Amino acid sequence: MRLGAFQIQEPVPEVKAPYVLASLRPWVDVGSVGTLVLGRLERHFGAQELGRLRRPGVFFDFTRYRPTVLMKEGQREVSVPNTIVNYARGPGGHDLLFLHMLEPQMFGEAYVESVQKVMGHFGAQRYCLLGSMYDAVPHTRPLLVTGSALGGQVEQEFKRVQLESSTYQGPTTITMLIAREAPKRGVETMSLIVHLPQYVQLEEDHAGEARVLEALCTIYGLPQDLVDAKEGEAQYKEISRAVESNPQVRTVVKQLEANYDSEHRRAAEQGGEPPPLSPEIERFLRDIDKGFRGN
Repeated sequence: MRLGAFQIQEPVPEVKAPYVLASLRPWVDVGSVGTLVLGRLERHFGAQELGRLRRPGVFFDFTRYRPTVLMKEGQREVSVPNTIVNYARGPGGHDLLFLHMLEPQMFGEAYVESVQKVMGHFGAQRYCLLGSMYDAVPHTRPLLVTGSALGGQVEQEFKRVQLESSTYQGPTTITMLIAREAPKRGVETMSLIVHLPQYVQLEEDHAGEARVLEALCTIYGLPQDLVDAKEGEAQYKEISRAVESNPQVRTVVKQLEANYDSEHRRAAEQGGEPPPLSPEIERFLRDIDKGFRGN
């Protein structure tokens, strides 16, 4: 069955009032947090593929998202980057759709419309984007999760978990149109974005994964044993040891800690702006970011 640009597998399964959990690479998936969270949930709930884009090359530049060659049972196979939708039976009265999105380089509006058609056909009740971004925060403090919520029930759940509302302004992804248009179709929307230390930049940040899962499990009433903090704690302990041996990074971390603590005190007192970072720290973080982007 075709839904927009998606080819849905047949026979088409019956999916009950699903919640959509989405990740977006590479825009808000630093440390692969969104990908890791969806993967853990899919394994827990035994997810199966529902569909994928029929012709992904319409939307993606394959010189940026490279196909890969894999050996499978002695045969060479080509894996083509794609947007994939998986599904699973969920807890309570809602099944789950897992949406692994890639940022489209072409025909972005048609991409968004196709996602909306899939959500509409299966009667999605809620859309939640899960992800991560780099920020001037220390690895030695609890990771911040910010986001937004729109819709009666989801707004109350967002407040109950006491997450901070996002104040980001600037360039964004065309897929933000999904969240903007969904409420017009009666779909609640939410985003949960964890802020990771910019000077770390792990390929897989398991501390960020655990933090997003913690918030998600609280909101959705999922089993807390989905949250495994041990691997992330081990990663950040290794980082602490490396920081202690580097005086320049140690100085950066100490100022980030002071800013983090000051900002939280000011937030508790309801007002005020956090103190600015020193020019040296700002320059250091910019150099790290340039190096990361250059790779």
